[in-house]
Amino acid sequence: MKPIVKKILVIAVILIAIVLVWILFFRKKDVSSTVLTQKPVYGYIAQSVTATGKIEPVDTVTVGTQVSGIIQYLYVDFNSKVKKGELLAQLDKSLLQATVDQYKGVLQNAQSQLLFAKNNYERQNTLFKADAISKADFDSALNTYDAAKAGVNSAAAQVRLAQKNLSFADIYSPIDGVILNRSISIGQTVAASFSTPTLFIIAKDITKMEVQANVDEADIGGVKAGNRASFTVDAFINDQFGGNVTEIRLHPTVSANVVNYTTIINAPNDDMKLKPGMTANIIIYTKEVNNALLIPAKALAFEPDSSLIANYQIEGRVSKKSKRKAGSAAGSNTTSQVSHTAKSRSDTLGVNRQKALVWVLQGAKLVQKRIETGMNDNTSVEVLSGLSENDQVAVGITGGANGGASSASTGGSPFLPKRPQGGGRTR
Repeated sequence: MKPIVKKILVIAVILIAIVLVWILFFRKKDVSSTVLTQKPVYGYIAQSVTATGKIEPVDTVTVGTQVSGIIQYLYVDFNSKVKKGELLAQLDKSLLQATVDQYKGVLQNAQSQLLFAKNNYERQNTLFKADAISKADFDSALNTYDAAKAGVNSAAAQVRLAQKNLSFADIYSPIDGVILNRSISIGQTVAASFSTPTLFIIAKDITKMEVQANVDEADIGGVKAGNRASFTVDAFINDQFGGNVTEIRLHPTVSANVVNYTTIINAPNDDMKLKPGMTANIIIYTKEVNNALLIPAKALAFEPDSSLIANYQIEGRVSKKSKRKAGSAAGSNTTSQVSHTAKSRSDTLGVNRQKALVWVLQGAKLVQKRIETGMNDNTSVEVLSGLSENDQVAVGITGGANGGASSASTGGSPFLPKRPQGGGRTR
């Protein structure tokens, strides 16, 4: 045998051996495609809106002064607990006391004038009755007496005014509460000429706080008084606080061309963790169902492809594309998945019924079923009719040439805040 033929044979044998090794050990075997299923379950589902806001006391009182003066004494400080009628501060009383003494002197002078006018009137009256004086002299005495009485009344009013201003030098607490802010110091001059200066801000009861949430105009339509709400604050990021919507204020606020409505949420604060001014991240639950029949949202986007025909009998439309696609966001209203009916539900939840198509595995058969859905939170979908808790609902495909699991994407945004699962109450 010629050497060149020998070389060709050796090379051929080596190539055949490589091909056999690859076929036996390295080539991926075709795995038949199978359907991933999940049974409907009963659970909690809700629709909600998110907002941000501030923690504020339910009731605050601003304490000022009606008279000008110099702060002489301070009896409270920041965070001091005070009782109604407790003395908070005191102005220098020297000038005010001098004004009282001045008007008291004026009053005494007016009283002396009144006594003289009275005696003169009585004498003139006796003489007038005896026809000893003229009517003009009698009228003059009477007028002087009446003017003296008016002068006494005026001086007495000035004394009362000066004494009242003197009493305003003592600043008392109008309510039981806590001092949130003190804007004065000893020796500071306060002027009450044109407006009342603020001395203290007192919170009535910080064990009962409220959240002032800014709800976007696009979301405010679903919010009403009584809705449950939960919120977190940055200081206690692992704690979840709860409350209820108590009021939606009609006066809008505009920020960066976005219209917001201030929504008030009560916030019990028995453990005193919440402090005024904290920023709250709020979820308001506009609709809630605690015992709804739920399926995964990706079941609405599932669509069988031709790779399943070998193992399943499919009753319904089959995608001709062998490539598995994730599909659009779960619950997206495409004509092959969801069709709007605009029929209102018979209950009071205010959620429109929608028709959708899902695939149910029945033994070796994949059957397409039409169902009615309610709420959809992009993770789970409420089923109103068309399924039972024993049905095996198709949610994806595993195996096949790709060798992995494939399912419809839920389409949830990773930037949205996570809604707490379950219907349990927040603290």
